[in-house]
This record gives sequence, C-alpha cells and structure tokens, in this order.
Amino acid sequence: MKISKNITRLGTEDAWRVLAEANKLSRVGRKIIHLSLGQPDFESPKRVVDATIKALKQGHHGYVLPNGIIECRKAVSKKIKKLYSVEIDPERIVIMPGGKPTMYYAISLFGEPGAEIIYPDPGFPIYESMISYTGAKPVPLNLLKNKDFSFNPEEVLSLINKNTRLIIFNNPHNPTGGFTERKKIDRLAEGLKKFPNVAILSDEIYGRLIFGKKKMPTFLNYPHLYDRLIILDGWSKTYSMTGWRIGWGIWPEKLVKYVIKFCANNHSCVNAAIQYGAIAALEGPEKELEVMMKNFTIRKNLIVNGLNSLNGIECVEPGGGFYVFPNIKGTGMRGEEFAKKCLYNAGVAIVPGIAFGNLAKNYVRFSFATSSDNINKGLEKISKMLRDI
Repeated sequence: MKISKNITRLGTEDAWRVLAEANKLSRVGRKIIHLSLGQPDFESPKRVVDATIKALKQGHHGYVLPNGIIECRKAVSKKIKKLYSVEIDPERIVIMPGGKPTMYYAISLFGEPGAEIIYPDPGFPIYESMISYTGAKPVPLNLLKNKDFSFNPEEVLSLINKNTRLIIFNNPHNPTGGFTERKKIDRLAEGLKKFPNVAILSDEIYGRLIFGKKKMPTFLNYPHLYDRLIILDGWSKTYSMTGWRIGWGIWPEKLVKYVIKFCANNHSCVNAAIQYGAIAALEGPEKELEVMMKNFTIRKNLIVNGLNSLNGIECVEPGGGFYVFPNIKGTGMRGEEFAKKCLYNAGVAIVPGIAFGNLAKNYVRFSFATSSDNINKGLEKISKMLRDI
C-alpha cells in the first residue's frame, strides 16, 4: 500500500525510545536510574482525584462540548486573572487532551508548503516534527548562542521574512531549563509590531515552575498581540497530572471556530469527569506546588553541582522547569555516545541532546524530576563510568 508523504516527515520523542531501552534492560535484571522523562514524581493532589471520582458517581461520563465544559473554561479564566491580572473570555479557551493538540492545531493552521515557521532549537521535538509534517519549512532559532539558553529578541526578529507564518516560543524551556526574562520579551513584543501577519505560539506549560521566586513573563502581558497569540498551558507539570491528559489553549477569537472543528474531527471532547478534577486543581490551595518547587530547588542544586564536579562536563543552572542540559564535549564524546554509555555502562537513563535538534550534538538532557537519592546514585555511577573509560 502507498502512504502519505506527510507521514514520512513525522518525527517523535526520543525520550520514549530511551525509556523502552531502559525497561528492556530492567526486565533482564539491570537496575536502571531514570533521569530521562519529564514527569514529576509527586502524586496528583488528593482533591483532584476526589473531585473526579465524585463527578463519575454523579453521572459525568458522557460526551461534552468539543471546547470543554464551560465550568472548566471559566475556572481557567479565573486562574489566569489571579496569576497575571488579565481578563480572558472563556470562549477563547479550549480544553485539550494534553498540551500537544494545541501545538498540532496551531502548526496545522499556519503550516503548508511555502510557509515558514520559526521554532527553538534545541527544543521540544514535536515542534519541528509537526512543522515538517505540514510541508512548511522549519526555521531554527539557535538557543545555544546564549550561555543561559534564553532567546535573543533581535535574532528572532531577524529570522522573519515574507513567508513567516508562526513563531514558537517555550519559556521556561525544555530541554535546556532556560528562562527568558520580561525585559527581553518586552523588546520582542515591541518588535513584532512591525510584523502584524506573524502569529505567535507561546508554550507556557512550565510557567509555574520558575526558580528564585521570579514571575512568569507570559505573552498575555501584551494585549496588542491577542489577535494573533496562542497560549499553550495545562495541568500536567504544575499539578503533577501528566497521565490525566488535560491542558488548555487560549486562541484569538477569529481562530476558535477552526480549533473546535479540529477537536470535533480528532478527539471529539476531553474526558468529562477529568475536567471536574481539573477545576478542583485550579481552585484549591497550592501547597502541593510549593512543596514540589522546594524539592525541585534542592534537586536542581544537587544535580548542577554534581555534574559540574565531573571532568569534561559543564552544566548551566536552569531558570525553570526540571531539566538541565549540560555540555559534555570535554569528555571526548558526543551526546549520543555519552547517553548510550550512561545507559548501558552506568545504568542511568538520559536523553541525548540531538533528540531535541541537530545543533545540540554535544549536549544531553537530565531530568531532576526524581528523588535526591536517585540523583546522587546516578551521579556516582556516571562518575565511575568516566573514571573507567
């Protein structure tokens, strides 16, 4: 049979391949320390579980609107106002089964042969994958030029041409942990006034996981961009709800009808009961988030200091999220070889930098969304591996 050429251009997430290889080793008796997946090791808040069970018992297990129940959309709007002091009409909010549908729909709305879409490189691999899938040209924004992995607004603007349809940002950033502060985004937002036909997709899924008590410089701070701004956010990282598969997108009013059509054609609607659990997450206290960030801060310091103590490794302190992205060139290995040796020789699962873009051949990604004990053991094993080489 003959399949579509578009399918052959799809990429994937290498973290799943690493997990599969690690699990295969585990099945034959190897003890593997997992420092690869971006998944908080905390339980979802009890109130979320309880609210979901209650919703099921009350009969909320049928179809609902493709864009989400109004109660959930209003809860998101209320939370945004509390966090950022901006009013967002619930009709512009679409509840999604995770974060990826917002990426998929946004890129599909603007991507086609002849179009160009700017994306961060290194970056979440689905950005480039979906751009290529649509037939558009992926235009990488090199984040390795700045030591802290923040983006340079002037460089972003220099990449725009008559074919540019969409620019993708991710702040705080996966895989680097980079954090771009408000003053840079102010300059970018001002510069974008010269390009009124270019849309923005701001992936803010790590926006509540920022270190040093810094505030999230959301693109919602710029009302003049609202008619072309798409925000990707959700519950997975903030509330440790990765497996619940629920997120939200904020869309320009004129695009909502197309997004709802995507939903109707793709997933119909998001699980009804889970939306009630999501409401409970947003409306409840944030003590779980505070505990999680306290632990992430300890783990961040532990892994950064530990990696920098190893010969040939340079690790920059992340500004947000739960990843570090060290340069391992000094070990004499490229990222792929280093990650492979970590898994098979040391029993530590990490992701090679090239999984996030061709520019990151000398890097690897570590997740510190695991216990301090696991981090310490993983560092000890890698240190021994490097000594034995």
